[in-house]
Amino acid sequence: MSIDSFTTKGTLSVAGSSFTIYRLDALEGTARLPYSLKVLLENLLRNEDGRTVTAEQITALAGWDPAAEPATEIQFIPARVLMQDFTGVPCIVDLVAMREAMTALGGDPARIDPLRPVELVIDHSVIADHYGTPQAFERNVELEFQRNAERYQFLRWGQSAFDNLRVVPPGTGICHQVNLEHLARVVFAEEAVAFPDTLVGTDSHTPMVNGLGVLGWGVGGIEAEAAMLGLPLSMLIPRVIGVKLTGALPEGSTATDLVLTIAEKLRAHGVVGTFVEFYGPGVANVPLANRATIGNMSPEYGATCAIFPIDDETLSYLRLTGRSAEQVALVEAYAKEQGLWHDPGREPDYSETLEVDLSAVVPSIAGPKRPQDRIDLADAPRAFRAVLGGYVDCDIAPVGVDASSAESFPASDPVAVTGNRPGDSPACFDTGPAVEAGPLAPTPVILQDGTKAEIGHGAVVIAAITSCTNTSNPQVMVGAALLAKKAVERGLKPKPWVKTSLAPGSKVVMDYFDRAGLVPYLNQLGFDLVGYGCTTCIGNSGPLIDEVAHAVTDQDLAVAAVLSGNRNFEGRIHPQTKLNYLASPPLVVAYALAGSMTVDLTRDPLGTGSDGRPVFLHDIWPSQQEVQDVISSCLQPEMFTSDYADVFSGGEQWRDLPTPQATLFAWDLGSTYVRKPPYFDGMSRTPEPLRDIEGARVLALLGDSVTTDHISPAGAIKADSPAGHYLRAHGIEGKDFNSYGSRRGNHEVMIRGTFANIRLRNLLAPGTEGGLTRHLPDGEQTTIFDAAMRYADEGVPLLVIAGKEYGSGSSRDWAAKGTALLGVKAVLAESFERIHRSNLIDLGVLPLQFLPGQSRQSLGLTGEETYTVRGLADADAGELPRQVAVTADGPSGTIRFTARVRLDTPTEADYYRHGGILPYALRTLLPA
Repeated sequence: MSIDSFTTKGTLSVAGSSFTIYRLDALEGTARLPYSLKVLLENLLRNEDGRTVTAEQITALAGWDPAAEPATEIQFIPARVLMQDFTGVPCIVDLVAMREAMTALGGDPARIDPLRPVELVIDHSVIADHYGTPQAFERNVELEFQRNAERYQFLRWGQSAFDNLRVVPPGTGICHQVNLEHLARVVFAEEAVAFPDTLVGTDSHTPMVNGLGVLGWGVGGIEAEAAMLGLPLSMLIPRVIGVKLTGALPEGSTATDLVLTIAEKLRAHGVVGTFVEFYGPGVANVPLANRATIGNMSPEYGATCAIFPIDDETLSYLRLTGRSAEQVALVEAYAKEQGLWHDPGREPDYSETLEVDLSAVVPSIAGPKRPQDRIDLADAPRAFRAVLGGYVDCDIAPVGVDASSAESFPASDPVAVTGNRPGDSPACFDTGPAVEAGPLAPTPVILQDGTKAEIGHGAVVIAAITSCTNTSNPQVMVGAALLAKKAVERGLKPKPWVKTSLAPGSKVVMDYFDRAGLVPYLNQLGFDLVGYGCTTCIGNSGPLIDEVAHAVTDQDLAVAAVLSGNRNFEGRIHPQTKLNYLASPPLVVAYALAGSMTVDLTRDPLGTGSDGRPVFLHDIWPSQQEVQDVISSCLQPEMFTSDYADVFSGGEQWRDLPTPQATLFAWDLGSTYVRKPPYFDGMSRTPEPLRDIEGARVLALLGDSVTTDHISPAGAIKADSPAGHYLRAHGIEGKDFNSYGSRRGNHEVMIRGTFANIRLRNLLAPGTEGGLTRHLPDGEQTTIFDAAMRYADEGVPLLVIAGKEYGSGSSRDWAAKGTALLGVKAVLAESFERIHRSNLIDLGVLPLQFLPGQSRQSLGLTGEETYTVRGLADADAGELPRQVAVTADGPSGTIRFTARVRLDTPTEADYYRHGGILPYALRTLLPA
């Protein structure tokens, strides 16, 4: 119970029930605060204990200065934790290991149990092996259970062994969509206390639920484990960026186009580490599903969260998705009583404000490798040709662009090429001059059914409607299905080299497709259901069409994937697709019909209809009214209540898994999926003294924008990789390797895949791609894993040196876990993405930052030096230093410089002293 120093405790009566609340208006001046900070303030008021959460923290947040840089630490205690299985399995593995460590140190293992509700949704393990047939779903699910039986059995055990863990079985949906449609409370009612629903999730796209007015964001698995165990999350009071929305989306533009526009605008402005909050008269014109789409992609523009306040649209969505009348009434009453209800005429105090005119949004895609690189649809062929030279040796100059400037083509600024700005043309499918297509290295292919085709650079070989970003949105999903219907009626078919797939985020999608009679049309275009879960967006795209795959490899073709996801980083979607583009579900269908990035969808025909006449995109694009008519008639609350009635029970395959009953897990020493991790080996009751880093070598010398996808193992496991060699040595055949994500519970596999992304460019091994480095001082080129093991045998600590935005992307805890287990003691970068910096600290890896204006280039660092970091060993008795002295001894002399220590809060410093957050958590739970 809160000590309530400010006497804020009050009562709220709703429909005959009485709830205790902690009133925000009891503190003077809080009405001016942004919505998100009001939620944080309530969290402090309710959890004030005088030790962890103090009156000083409450005063600082209530008196927040919008112009101030973040400097004040507060302790946030989320109401619940959300996980997906890739990140959830290692979290449960770690908790089991903590139970064993607790026992070894004389404590009660039962104390290691979630103290807050934890919901884990198994959604990342289905792979689109089978597609284009009505049997694809059943076959993929069967393969999923065959591959993941060990993991699923482990999670079944965890569900029974931990009191506060609930597991949503496979084949249900994507965690964010299940969260949005069913799990989110918006307002909690617990022991007669009402308070805002808040959460952290082990997936960076957790902010999707921000669209529902729920404050939450992605954290690493390690940080989530601490939250489960009741530890608060340390954070600085953030800057809050207000985004004022005006206008309404024009005909022909979708929620995907809007979110790509917002991602481009906010990434360019710079919102990394901030809260983004939407307000203004345009908010009412943004349907809840569109709000969720915008919130989902907040990691793509670097924000911690991207939240919409509660309003009538929120209540309508809660009713639509089958929430009880009592819950809806509580949400409305609580939001209005606490000043959390959106007032379109009020502008809270913000650190900065931006404005987005919804009416100026135009059809767009993003790519070829970053989600913030938006391209007007009309400029897509030109943008493709402009970057082609970066992927293949090609003497074809991009049309309308000087070949010498092709590499720097401003994909996010089509004005430079077309002379048109978004909104200049009243016809949304007629912007910019025509683009001359022209064949690009055509290669003949004879497919299995005898079909003859020619593919070349720019061929679209994957067209996937996938990922929570858009599959939770009925507007774009129905739009795609109606476009498919019109395409079939005109006699169009996808190009035969395109692998098509449909992976909705929940069963409700197929329910309203079925009720609207749209499933047969999707199936006729090859968009058969392949599974309910993350597929193509996380690399679970399955193999390409065999003949196409051979042609791509033999001719080194630069082919593309088009997907309705949120991530398109290099090497993520499929090893053979060098270019990857994000697009709305309707445009995914359109690109499947066109078959190439060289086709201008705004001017060129998609194909020839059954009447022999060309069919253009504008001929089959459904109107907003057509889409809304289907949604209004076919999307009903009973679909949600029915599909989620037994959401935690699962099907027969899930229920038949053996489930032993025991407090401790019986490790299978022969398992290649779940193994006891080494984090607590030899752990003492008190932390070891801090030491300086001496005689360190550089394991990887990296450039700018190295993402967690570059660092963390993801996707398929190659036979000739260190992980592949390990699995073969343990009797696993190549067909059963499965993916890195599915083997996250086995640290031996994961450390062998760390820094092994096929597109990683380590400057210590110039001219190479993939997980290669040089062992120093002998200079032998080898894999990063093998080099790290040699350094470990030699007793040599390791560093990673990088440029700007190190660790951007997903909140992959294995990007930090793998780094730590390889022996890396510190990462020295020009700047860090928030989540990954936090994850490094949680694993005991020190984040160091070059001082402003300095970099490895300016200092002349080659990565061949021996490094010493001083200033840590003398810090045991007091505060850790804000800066450390770094010495780099190389062949040409000694370079000395100062680096900033990125331990931004006292709590982060405590975690580092203890060797990471898990040892810290375990020591706090030990009996005296």
